[in-house]
Amino acid sequence: MTGDFDATRVMQGLERVADRAGEIVREGAGRTRTIRHKGRIDLVTETDMAVETMLKDELAALLPGSDFLAEETAKDTEPGELTWIIDPVDGTTNFAHGLPFVANSIALWHRDRVVLGMVNMPLMNERFTAMEGRGAFLNGTPISVTGEADLEQSLLATGFPYDIEKHLEDILRNLRTLLPLTQGIRRAGAAAVDLAYVACGRLDGFYERALNPWDTAAGTLLVREAGGMVSEYEASRPYSFASPCILATNGRIHGKVSGLIAKG
Repeated sequence: MTGDFDATRVMQGLERVADRAGEIVREGAGRTRTIRHKGRIDLVTETDMAVETMLKDELAALLPGSDFLAEETAKDTEPGELTWIIDPVDGTTNFAHGLPFVANSIALWHRDRVVLGMVNMPLMNERFTAMEGRGAFLNGTPISVTGEADLEQSLLATGFPYDIEKHLEDILRNLRTLLPLTQGIRRAGAAAVDLAYVACGRLDGFYERALNPWDTAAGTLLVREAGGMVSEYEASRPYSFASPCILATNGRIHGKVSGLIAKG
């Protein structure tokens, strides 16, 4: 039990709900997509809305009394006592262009922390799950972060905020700093995917500015449960939904990366 509910039962129910979310994404990927612009490079498709509507209905039935903090309809970014934090389609721009780095990111916030998380990647047939204190899994198999301690052998990922002009100098400064010192930097275009990839050891670290709770809620639990570390760019500052930036790593390179990017 986690507090007032059975986390195992809720996760089992969430698996069934994620199957339905995946079906909607796969069906949407197979036809012409209707795209609406929320901003110059911030897109939303009918699939985003269909997944969010379905998730709200199904998760409310799964856990009566729970609230929702979901990307397409959120009025603020503060979760309540028991809140589902949802990005129905993280990587909407990828989805709109036919790239498979697309995830349903679903997390459950209870009182003061995330206690359950899932990053479901239906176009890749991969599902990452975590429950507080029980480890992290990929398609049911336990996962863990890498043991790499050498920055030169480390592969990192980052992302670019929608208000790119505001953060451009910071982005370029960090790329100039890190690219010569690491094995490389990748950009998948979906923070939930990046965090899941840190958790399973495909990446050694990830950093980005200007993310929202629905981008990070599930992924940060995955990283922590897989043995990694999460903070702001300054490693001494814990990451919260109000944080301006996030750094998630295997833990072994955390201080080194922080020391290089926290100066900005």
